[in-house]
Amino acid sequence: MNPSAPLAHGAESSPLGKPADYCDTYSPSLLFPIARQIKRDEIGIVPGKLPFVGEDLWNAYELSWLNPRGKPVVALATFRVPADSPRLIESKSLKLYLNSCNQTRFESAEVVQATFVRDLSDAAGAPVAVEIQALGTTPVRVIAPPPGESLDELDIDIDTYQPCPDFLSAATGGEEVSETLHSHLLKSNCLVTGQPDWGCIVVRYVGPKIERAGLLRYIVSFRKHNEFHEQCVERVFCDILQRCRPQALAVWARYTRRGGLDINPFRSTGFFLPPQNEAEIRQ
Repeated sequence: MNPSAPLAHGAESSPLGKPADYCDTYSPSLLFPIARQIKRDEIGIVPGKLPFVGEDLWNAYELSWLNPRGKPVVALATFRVPADSPRLIESKSLKLYLNSCNQTRFESAEVVQATFVRDLSDAAGAPVAVEIQALGTTPVRVIAPPPGESLDELDIDIDTYQPCPDFLSAATGGEEVSETLHSHLLKSNCLVTGQPDWGCIVVRYVGPKIERAGLLRYIVSFRKHNEFHEQCVERVFCDILQRCRPQALAVWARYTRRGGLDINPFRSTGFFLPPQNEAEIRQ
């Protein structure tokens, strides 16, 4: 661990929603870590006893630096932050950090990658995987529909727009099923600024059949809820696990990009592997 790594804070101290001067010279001090346990306490997750494994997959579309002769290089990047890291990285601070490379000379893309691995791992408190693809290598971004059946055509009534786990239920006494369900109706709001966050959410499980209308109502109930992307997915995972008692469960969301970044949290009991990094159409 780098002794000069930034300390974790609560979200109220983050740079979100505040005017910021863009620094274009490499500055790892711009990264703003937030302790995950603060919000995990709210949903009953005991420190050191996570009910899930997983990762937060970030895609960065606005990345540039200078080569040794001062010529710009442009690239895409992916960052994989493990769910068991003690800290998440606040998104605006990551954007500011990436932009701080704009006028900085690096010897190669490999040096940039190694720099990001070091800085992001220090901020998160756990190893962060980084992949950089220079646009000159013609990277391909696959856009694909979410797996499974859509819930969105269900004809439901709802007037609840804060998370309501009481909507969740599963059949009792029936045989186990294996299903993958998705919805494009997920909307939550940034914990700090209140700005809307839009996403597609996927629920994959093995266990008693989950009542679909209730699941859709539950997803829609996040519509006025203020929480970061990672925290919303963990809340959904824990509520389904507690209320529906599946033997295996995975929940992931693909949020639309903001500031050149999209965030895609994945949480699983371990039976299901993370999905491929395929973009949702709105990303």
